[in-house]
Amino acid sequence: MFEQQKFNEYLKYSLDGLSAFWERLRAAWRQWRENQPPAAGNEGKGQSPKFLVYFLVGLFLLSLVSGGEHVQGVEIPYSKFLTLVNEEQVDKATVTQRFINGSLKSENRDIGKYFYTIPLWDVDLANTLQQHKVQYVVRSGENWLNNMIFNWVLPIVIFAGVWMWLLPKMTGGAGRSILNLGNKFRLKQEAGNITFNDVAGAESAKQELKETIEFLISPEKLQKLGGRMPKGVLLVGAPGTGKTLLARAVSGEAGVPFFNISASEFIELFVGVGAARVRDLFEQARQKAPCIIFIDELDAIGRARGGPATMGGNDEREQTLNQLLTEMDGFDPSSGVVVMAATNRPEILDKALLRAGRFDRQIVVDKPDLQDRIAILTLHCRGMQLDAGVDLATVARRTPGFVGADLSNIANEAAIMAARGDRTTVSMPDFEAAIDRVMAGPEKKNRVLGIEEKRRVAYHEAGHALIAENTPTGQPVHKISIIPRGVSALGFTLQLPVEEKYLSTEPELKDQLAILLGGRVAEQMALNSVSTGAQNDLEKATEIARNMVCYLGMSEKLGPLIYGHRQQLQFLGGDYSEQRNYSEETARLIDSEIKALIQQAEQRALQILTEKRTQLDLLADLLQDKEVVLREEILSLLA
Repeated sequence: MFEQQKFNEYLKYSLDGLSAFWERLRAAWRQWRENQPPAAGNEGKGQSPKFLVYFLVGLFLLSLVSGGEHVQGVEIPYSKFLTLVNEEQVDKATVTQRFINGSLKSENRDIGKYFYTIPLWDVDLANTLQQHKVQYVVRSGENWLNNMIFNWVLPIVIFAGVWMWLLPKMTGGAGRSILNLGNKFRLKQEAGNITFNDVAGAESAKQELKETIEFLISPEKLQKLGGRMPKGVLLVGAPGTGKTLLARAVSGEAGVPFFNISASEFIELFVGVGAARVRDLFEQARQKAPCIIFIDELDAIGRARGGPATMGGNDEREQTLNQLLTEMDGFDPSSGVVVMAATNRPEILDKALLRAGRFDRQIVVDKPDLQDRIAILTLHCRGMQLDAGVDLATVARRTPGFVGADLSNIANEAAIMAARGDRTTVSMPDFEAAIDRVMAGPEKKNRVLGIEEKRRVAYHEAGHALIAENTPTGQPVHKISIIPRGVSALGFTLQLPVEEKYLSTEPELKDQLAILLGGRVAEQMALNSVSTGAQNDLEKATEIARNMVCYLGMSEKLGPLIYGHRQQLQFLGGDYSEQRNYSEETARLIDSEIKALIQQAEQRALQILTEKRTQLDLLADLLQDKEVVLREEILSLLA
């Protein structure tokens, strides 16, 4: 009777406390939610506090199973308890390993009706209680369910709850594990609102891709002829040439779903996760067919397979690549799923990935030529307020070798320059300043050259300009500057090509050698010494001379032969690795021929500058005075 009454009282106490605690938590949760900004894409959507619900339910269950350890009444010393027992005032007692909880026969003025004490275990306790006719119940205090919950379940629940609550915040709301261990992910379909009208230049690549669009829209046209739709299209090009933009334009033109995935999303910590994601990717794509899967930076998973993992291999990457090869080789081309990929490192891709039947078409997205650059600049400037004097053709001629991303950056920098000057339109000087910033770096206004250094830099740049203007194939000088820019550039001479050229003749290369050495020769003539400013010029000149002798057959003594095996480390430019395959005698002859070309160019530059010494001094003085000289002033001075 006493135990049942105690349990009922404790249950009521627990329920009342939990109810009040729940109300306080709900109020705190509502206050916190009102002060939080809505997440992107979730405006107006509420989130139920699932973690709090689980936590409170767990507390309630724990409170029910922990009733055996609850004590009631006033704590009294153990000696007082023995005295009460001896005086036969104790009515009932419940003995556990930690407490003795009981009630008196009559309410005591100091203690009350109920009491508890912490026992000092005595072997004679049971005999004493027996002698004095105390009705007592001895409990072991061991509750296996209670111990399991407190020692095992509760720590795990708390750890899991905190983990589930923190992970969305640590992963940006993605709800995925901190190690990203899930083997499935949902494809994000992007709206195909970009067409070929939004892509300037790359006409040859667009023509190739238009056929892919026709296959997606009308696959039966090709099937009637007995052909099949290409399974894969690989876009190869330098960074910034617009490979991803072309893939989006294909999706917009075809009006089919477009799924953009980065190849690095497949690679995970544990082996097998990437392969499972590839399977899931193609399974979801088949359900959305016809569609386009675009894998960006394919070289992240498509590198050529090598030796075992102990020799530098990668089991996870290779298994992912194997699964990609299997999926591309196995799915039906008539299903309407086209795999497009982009890379700027095609030389490192696995040969099995590039064979016919997987990536059937390889389209090179080359750097834009002059007309393409004009079209790209027109596209990026169509929303800008341009001044009437802006000539985009001149801007395009000033930017040979620039890709679409660079031209977009120049247009944006020009708008920033105009805004910095509080102008309402973007003028040609803004574009000039933007090009200089992108090519040579920002002006170092805090780097002030001394008088002697400024004079030396002026003669150096004037020497380059005069040689360029007095050689048959030299490109016209557009601008000379001696304002320090970037990390180490103290000045530059900018030449504009008259036309786009893809070949260079022997006279053009020799003229280029003379132009490169003109700055150093001018310093020697005017100041009787040379400086470290010609280091980059000498590097370029030596490289041109070595190519002429070893790889272009432009040496009379060595003849039209190639000396040395050169392998380009990157398909789209970059460093080379060379392997020597000639004798020591030939090596000495090569060195002498390279030295002869450099010396001839130096003597030629010296001859030109000696004849134009007056113009050299005038141009150097003008540069020291104005720091920036344009072509009109150069022509006036030369006349």
